[in-house]
Amino acid sequence: MVSEKSAHLSPVELVAAMLVILLWGLNFVPMKFALLDFTPFQMGAARFLLAAFPLFLFVARPSIPMKWLLLYGFAQGLGQFSFLFFALKFGMSAALASVLMQTQVFFTALMGATLLGEPISRPLTVGMMVAAAGLACFVLNLFTDQGLGTVTELGFLLTLMAALMWSSANIIVKKMQASSEGYSALSLVAWSSLISGVGFVLISIVFDDHDAHDNWLQASATGWLSLLYLGWAASGLAYWLWTLLLTRHLASRVAPFSLGVPVVGLLAGIWVLDEQMTTMQWVGSALVMFALVVVVMGSRYSIERMTRRYTRRN
Repeated sequence: MVSEKSAHLSPVELVAAMLVILLWGLNFVPMKFALLDFTPFQMGAARFLLAAFPLFLFVARPSIPMKWLLLYGFAQGLGQFSFLFFALKFGMSAALASVLMQTQVFFTALMGATLLGEPISRPLTVGMMVAAAGLACFVLNLFTDQGLGTVTELGFLLTLMAALMWSSANIIVKKMQASSEGYSALSLVAWSSLISGVGFVLISIVFDDHDAHDNWLQASATGWLSLLYLGWAASGLAYWLWTLLLTRHLASRVAPFSLGVPVVGLLAGIWVLDEQMTTMQWVGSALVMFALVVVVMGSRYSIERMTRRYTRRN
């Protein structure tokens, strides 16, 4: 049965969607600032503990087996952001990270086809081919004189690993939905953030240098404000608004707004951090963005056609 959800976003909901785009798009800039004062593990601990508190105190643990909650916390939190924070620390620009992270769409599709037997649609096939061409541009750029000093090979690989972990989290969500219906997405965010935050704390204690523990006392106001933004704005507020939109509207209505995230991230990295991009990186970014448009808009029209057919039959 087709879900009876509103066909159009209200003015207030449009503002909410644009706010989410802005919060997520600017997300990479405070990451860069926070890394000046904190280690990647410390930043992960602060981000997820701030996202969890005090929310998890007011929402019950999601009604899913503990193994899925732990796996999701590991993939979405520890895995994705460990790789991403280290990528930003070791040679990835905020501008390009915002674009490359969107390759999770294509990794998710490939993993879904391989692990879950999900079909790959024609728009997705075309999108993956275009995205592959975009990634090839980034790889070629690493070996040109123009690309030296803009992005490192390690930063590039770590960013793709972060996107792969994001995709793994998406597959885990699909497995959750198959085994446990009716759990709260908000409680999942709160409790998985708590798990990720505690995990980052333990890893920081074990692997960070002893001198790094003084960062908490010596950090600048900019560093602390960046952590608050990452925890409460980019994680807590943005995910809450996004969840509300998805519960009130078809995914095909909401998903296209996510296309604005890498655009905001790209421009923020250039304007705020004065990051430079080569011609090859611009071409690669354009190809990845176009691939996302093909996939998201193609999927949207496919869902709408299926909905119209169902409506006519009933």
